[in-house]
Amino acid sequence: MNSIETKTYTVHFNTKGYEELNSYLDSHHFSKIFILVDSNTHEHCLPEFMSQLHTEISIEVIEIETGEQYKTIDTCVGVWNVLSELNADRKSILLNLGGGVVTDLGGFVASTFKRGIKYVNIPTSLLAMVDASVGGKTGVDLGTVKNQIGVINSGDMVIIDTSFLNTLPQNQLKSGLAEMLKHGLIKDRAYFETLTDLSKLTLNDLDDLIHESVVIKKNIVTEDPNEQGIRKHLNFGHTLGHAIESYFLESETKDQLLHGEAIAIGMILECYLSTKLLTFSKKDLDLVTKAIHSIYKPVQFENSDYEPIIDLLKYDKKNEHGNVNFVLLEAIGLPKIDCLVSNDLIFEAFEYYNTSRL
Repeated sequence: MNSIETKTYTVHFNTKGYEELNSYLDSHHFSKIFILVDSNTHEHCLPEFMSQLHTEISIEVIEIETGEQYKTIDTCVGVWNVLSELNADRKSILLNLGGGVVTDLGGFVASTFKRGIKYVNIPTSLLAMVDASVGGKTGVDLGTVKNQIGVINSGDMVIIDTSFLNTLPQNQLKSGLAEMLKHGLIKDRAYFETLTDLSKLTLNDLDDLIHESVVIKKNIVTEDPNEQGIRKHLNFGHTLGHAIESYFLESETKDQLLHGEAIAIGMILECYLSTKLLTFSKKDLDLVTKAIHSIYKPVQFENSDYEPIIDLLKYDKKNEHGNVNFVLLEAIGLPKIDCLVSNDLIFEAFEYYNTSRL
């Protein structure tokens, strides 16, 4: 697959990625290489990655715990301390080998350690390949509230090796698929409809679809790197999706949801809101609802869940002047930013979701 150029870095794929990474490491004369992994990627991805890495530079591996609950400033402090203890300096580099938690947190650690060292993302999950590793958003959660602390700062390159997808369980693959579905809904009906018929897709098709998703995100981020306008389109499904994810993360009685599972619910809810407030058609609402329900396990919401989820909306990063700003759809491929939604309509959307599963 062809590499994807952005203004500040390049996304390389598979064998070409390792060739470019080895050349980059050789030409920059780094003092030391640090590889950030979690306990899963340490076991399942690091051996293959190390076999592709050809360098005489000293390498140290730093492992963090696996899971969204460890995407915290405390974990960052631990990594910063290890970097210091292992004599990392401003000519060191951090290679982030993992899913979205590793790439988000690792990018933030690198961006802030000694006021910034270079880093490269090597995403190992589908979610990280099509979303978290691309666009320069780095950071951590504040408690259970998503992505409250961070900076926008891109690494020097992204290496996407799709063979790592063979290490993932089905639910993790589906989690990443949600972001790809979102890319279709905000940009390209044909792309969305291709993704909804998974039975016809081969692994080669998936490579091409990942490439297309990265191109969609890259084009949006290039036009609006600091999220002042069009980049907000990428938050479709995330206003309610992030609140749902945080609510389930902090709940003692509910099973945690993966990011993509929560975003899938958020997309149904926000498509419903789009039919109420904009010109989004009932036919397309049915299409999106059916497609998402065919892929993701159902979740039951009780009336008692609505208020605490809505309360979490105040932390959404798109909010301005006390307003909760939604991204909704006028049609598939036609998003509209800064939409205001009443609580009553949000309650209605949850009721729609519950009944749409029946």
